[in-house]
Amino acid sequence: MSADPQTPPPATATATATSTATATASPAKLQTAIDSLSSIVPALSTLTPSNLLTNPDLYSNISALLRQPNSGAGDNNLCRWLYDTFQSGVADLQLLVLRFLPVIAGVYLSRVADRKPQAGFEAVLLALYAHETTSRAGQPVSITIPDLTQPSVYHEATGKSPSKSTGAAESDLAVVSHALEPHGTVRSTRRARIVGVALELYYTKIAHMPISSKIDFCEFCKVWAGQEGEMYEKFEEDEEENEEGGVGSAMEVKVRKKVEGRVPLCWELLQPVMRILAHCLLGPNNNKEVVLFEKANEACRSLFARSMHDVNPKAILPMRSLMRLSKTLMPNSKHLDPTELPYSDVISL
Repeated sequence: MSADPQTPPPATATATATSTATATASPAKLQTAIDSLSSIVPALSTLTPSNLLTNPDLYSNISALLRQPNSGAGDNNLCRWLYDTFQSGVADLQLLVLRFLPVIAGVYLSRVADRKPQAGFEAVLLALYAHETTSRAGQPVSITIPDLTQPSVYHEATGKSPSKSTGAAESDLAVVSHALEPHGTVRSTRRARIVGVALELYYTKIAHMPISSKIDFCEFCKVWAGQEGEMYEKFEEDEEENEEGGVGSAMEVKVRKKVEGRVPLCWELLQPVMRILAHCLLGPNNNKEVVLFEKANEACRSLFARSMHDVNPKAILPMRSLMRLSKTLMPNSKHLDPTELPYSDVISL
């Protein structure tokens, strides 16, 4: 006897019941989170579930509290609220917590040298790291690099590689982020990896992040770099003049002032940082956000100066590329984009 087609299988029924229960519990969790936050920040007592992600005062008030000297401690109520809110599993609440990651990571890393306990910040960062560890299920994040020796719809192969078969196009697999191991504490050897994974999660949701959060990220990038980048503000123009005139470098050498808050920039941390900066510079309509565009440019120059100071070729090339690409988007730029379609008010039939 065949089963009733209207009756879902047990697994589907369980999943449906779980999603229904989650959807039913979400409004209650939202209201609980708002009530808890209002008790910590009385100025946000007017928050409602409908304006939780759009309230203009929410980000500024919480960011100011996260920057206070006593923030980040294990008994800090705001850090506890951020941790519990992210662990609620509600998508809107998780996006809300991610908005403050630049400030959390920025203040946390800048204070590491002070050797003060920051258990509150570390708990939030570990929650984000654990979320990514579970989401990836032990698998690395990888991308497929096509083999240009094989023809595609975009190009014809110029030559055949003797070591590869002439069958289907073969591709190389590049690992962007290695598989994650679960961690319950933050140690000095794991710190960059944990913060980097949290920034990778931030990058995956960056389209939902407000401009103020991205600007704070760019500001902290300058602090982490610990190098002044003004000397590279006209780096490309000076280089072009040198190439045309055949004269030595005309770039004025300035004293590189080290900024308080400088942190070690290993590749695990620098890679997601560059991805976020690339979005701030080259993302959709970002060149219309003048403040964000300028802050991202300043951050790139500072990180480029740091890369030059550390003689880090792995970081110099991408930072240099970001600086070059950003110049094509600057107002009154002489660098034209050949892929840009011409604009005209005349309709041709």
